[in-house]
Amino acid sequence: MNVAVVGLGRVGLPLALSFADRGLDVIGVERESAVLEQVAAGRMPYRETGTQELLERVLESGRLETTRTVQDAAAADHIVLTLGTPAHVHIEIDMSQIQQVVDDLLPVLRDGQSLILRSTVAPGTTDWVAGYIEQRRGFRVGEDLFVAHVPERIAENHFLEEIATLPCIVGGVGEGSGAKAAELFEVFGAEVVQTTPVQAELAKIWTNILRYTQFALPNLLMMEAEQYDANVFEVIDLINRDYPRGGIANPGLTAGACLRKDFTFSEERSSAPGMLLAVSRVHETVPLFLVKGLKSRLGGSLRDRKIAVLGLTFKRDSDDLRDSLSFKLVRLLERELAHVARHDPHVSVGSDPLDTALEGAEAVVVATNHSGFEELLGRLPDDVLLVDPWNVTGSGRVFSTVRERAAVE
Repeated sequence: MNVAVVGLGRVGLPLALSFADRGLDVIGVERESAVLEQVAAGRMPYRETGTQELLERVLESGRLETTRTVQDAAAADHIVLTLGTPAHVHIEIDMSQIQQVVDDLLPVLRDGQSLILRSTVAPGTTDWVAGYIEQRRGFRVGEDLFVAHVPERIAENHFLEEIATLPCIVGGVGEGSGAKAAELFEVFGAEVVQTTPVQAELAKIWTNILRYTQFALPNLLMMEAEQYDANVFEVIDLINRDYPRGGIANPGLTAGACLRKDFTFSEERSSAPGMLLAVSRVHETVPLFLVKGLKSRLGGSLRDRKIAVLGLTFKRDSDDLRDSLSFKLVRLLERELAHVARHDPHVSVGSDPLDTALEGAEAVVVATNHSGFEELLGRLPDDVLLVDPWNVTGSGRVFSTVRERAAVE
């Protein structure tokens, strides 16, 4: 078999490499020349566990060809789209990237090919793509040409293990599309589950909506505990300890390119409009909650005070900055005329050295729960305010100083 992967981002490039590593000839299509240059030089453009060695192995095999031209993908029997699917500001799905690539491919598509959406898409998108192709080229999708949705559900930094273990959901349009897509993805050895396109779409977006909603509850509890001068971590322990129906997580700045966006795919046409928007508002309020907490504990004003924000990525031990709430926190602090230092051990640009960020800071905010911050307590003076909504340092309080914790202990 041979396959083209259109879009060599954090989803597409590991997928393309994994196909090639299993013996397929792969065409990787990417319009960003910088990405192609790094791949050609044998360097992964971003971090994903185990993929640097995988890239080196694939380049040596010669089974990966890269190009900036979308139409080159038509040389493959299977074409997998791993494109961005953002949302407009008006809670409306933006399908322009998918539509543009389909338009580019329309003149060169041929009988027997499969077009597979790997991107997260709104319900109905796969059927829309099939109808769009039928309308403009006359193919009978499911017979002449095959269209399916095979959603990506792999966690960042777990690609190589989960591509071979997570059930692979396949939602094919018409009679033959599901089988054609399965033929491709069976190379990974995971269970293939056939369903309809819309059920595949719903399964993916609601996987992310479930996590986004689950993480909103501890954040809401954190803000409510502050109202009553209660300790959210002690409350969570009371909820969970030896209780079969517990399970609430710790709070934190929950965001990211998937969780922060994908609720809009349902909200756009929701039967309960506003419910998921409220979940989003809980998360979006956390940076302001932290700023208010800082102000109340630092004399009511942050003007000319140095605040160190630790963690810029949206996820623990990741280099992925997309849709991170850390930047919203920084902007809010700057609007209070604070002097904001930034540090992230996984980010090279826009990150101060840790010692520089901490030097002279009156408050330190752990915005991302990187494992490197677990030993932070021993580096802070007694009077520095530590803000740790994740409890990554083990301080056991969202807002505290070393002196305050010592008094309690």
